Amino acid sequence: MQKSIPYQSGIISYRKIGMGNPIIYLHGFGEDSHVWDKQINFLEQHCQLIIPDLPGTGKSSLLEGNKVSISDYAEAILSILQAEGIQTCIMLGHSMGGYITLAFAEKYAPYLSAFGLINSTAFADSPEKKQTRLKGIDLMEQYGAAPFLKNTIPNLFANQYKESNPDQVMEFIHASSSIATKTCQQYFQAMMNRPDRTEILKSNHLPILFVLGTDDIAAPLIDLQLQIHLPLKPTIHILEKVGHMTMMEATDQLNEYLLDFISTK
Repeated sequence: MQKSIPYQSGIISYRKIGMGNPIIYLHGFGEDSHVWDKQINFLEQHCQLIIPDLPGTGKSSLLEGNKVSISDYAEAILSILQAEGIQTCIMLGHSMGGYITLAFAEKYAPYLSAFGLINSTAFADSPEKKQTRLKGIDLMEQYGAAPFLKNTIPNLFANQYKESNPDQVMEFIHASSSIATKTCQQYFQAMMNRPDRTEILKSNHLPILFVLGTDDIAAPLIDLQLQIHLPLKPTIHILEKVGHMTMMEATDQLNEYLLDFISTK
């Protein structure tokens, strides 16, 4: 069921599917809620799924202001939980969606019974990464988001997957072309300015899921391995020859990992 609720001066849109314990899925940069479709098809018989289009994607309005933060997106997700009367949930975020999940855990921890980071990190951007994002914002201003995403999206996939599945990569690029330039620039700005949130992981009593890919360039394994043992109850899955897009590259494995995590929490 597609739903929309008022938020700020616009709306935030999301899908609500299935029955049972609520699971919130947050997509990343250059994506919309449909990036989770293969997980939805697998899990809809097991739980209630809430899959938002983050502000600025799908039918969700872009957030107002020039200094939007990752915490502002977390607040938008809170509005969905309040509208649905959800008191506790499991939240799973991919990439930027993981940054939002961590911001949500920082501000609204009582709403969470567990959470997961899929190809995501609690670390802030390095100075080099911030410069890369600033350059990306400028390139999008000159040429638009669609050409920028067309050039960058292939780098999110492991070489093996790109070579074996060129049509799927092109389909993903095509789907991303509908995302507005202002949305992508706002996301980059928010990601660039987010703080380090490793303190949210340290000695956290909640079950926390980590899914990592050995060939992930956007969230390198060597960096993520520094954080995965910080929580008290981590569940860790490292996928060989998988890049940043685990939902597509290792669909069956991820589905099983998610079902196991959800079923035991």
